Parts: sequence; C-alpha cells; structure tokens
Amino acid sequence: MPEITPPTERTRVVREPHRGAYDRETIDKILDEGYVCHVGFTADGQTYVIPTLFARIGDAIYFHGSAASRMLRNISGGIPVCVTVTLTDGFVLARSVFNHSMNYRSVVALGKAAIVDEPKEKLEALRAFTEKIISGRWNDARQPTDKELKATSILRLPLTEVSAKIRSGPAEDDAEDYALPVWAGIIPLSLTPGAPIRDERCDLSIPTPVYASQYKR
Repeated sequence: MPEITPPTERTRVVREPHRGAYDRETIDKILDEGYVCHVGFTADGQTYVIPTLFARIGDAIYFHGSAASRMLRNISGGIPVCVTVTLTDGFVLARSVFNHSMNYRSVVALGKAAIVDEPKEKLEALRAFTEKIISGRWNDARQPTDKELKATSILRLPLTEVSAKIRSGPAEDDAEDYALPVWAGIIPLSLTPGAPIRDERCDLSIPTPVYASQYKR
C-alpha cells in the first residue's frame, strides 16, 4: 500500500476533488522534478510570495536564501508558511474558450519552517540543491566555505500537511460543442536544455563535463 498523508481541512482539494492526490509517491515525484518553489508568508500585515530554489530530503523540504532576507528573517521566527510547486505539462485547447485548460501537477505544503543551524545538515541541504539540478556537480566544484555557510540561511519544512493536485488528459467540452468545426487537442510542454555555453574566462583546455554536454532529467 502506498504511504498516504491524510488531508487536513486546509490541504483537502475542494474544487475538482477527483484531481487531488495524497500519496507520498505522487507528491515526492512532483517535488523532485520541480526546480523552484514559491514560499508564501505574511510579515507586518503584508503578504509576500517569494520564488526560491528548494530540494526534498526525506520527509522535508529545504529552501535557502541570504541570511539577511526578509523572508528568512521572518520564517525562522516560526510564522506559518505555504510552499507551492507547479509543473506545467501542456495546454488543453477545447472547442470552446470557456473549457480551455492546462495539464499540470502541483503540490501545496503548509506548516512552520525551522531554521537549520547544525552545520552537517546545512551542508547536506546545499548538496541536495546542487545535485538536484546537476547530478555530479557537487564533487566537481568548490564547496562552500565557513563564511559562505554563515551568509546562507537554510530552512526546513516538514511534509506533514501536504497534498497534490493533478490535471491530465484531453479537453472536456460541453456535449453540444463536440460537433463544432473547431480543432481541439493538447500542446505538450516540457523543459528542454540547450547546448552548454562556456564561460569566457573558463580555460579552453578544461573539457565540458558529460553532465553538462548531455544534460537530461
């Protein structure tokens, strides 16, 4: 049986409930495929939503930024946050504009983020950020100094209140619209890496690593 995170009143999918998913396999797969999360929080009566790099390690999301940022100063104090990740899989063109849609996979996680102080856990999170984007890069590049670690704040959000929502499949038109002479279908979307561009100050004798020249997810 798959591991299920029971939905709460805050994470239960209300609109189109059949699109909701609460099993950890589905949730983890979406999180592991996404590059950027959006962190929502309220400070001094103003709501902010900040995009940032993130990685999942086990049953938690880790995200980071400058130790001086407003988001991290407030979140580390224990205010509630909402973290979202969305993957866009395709545009769904129906016969009527009203029924146009999008195929997507998304995750919403709620809770209180805790600041990571333990150096080993902090370094593990930074390694996860790097390896998530480019597997093999962590051991090739210079790793963070103590000064750089101090200048970076890492926060951990446990995946205890989380759900996914997914839309897939063809257009869903009104019955009478299926006879209209209008093209309908899906335009698939995906991220496609381009050829690596060498930094102008990079020694030409250094070969382009395979993880860059043959990058794929």
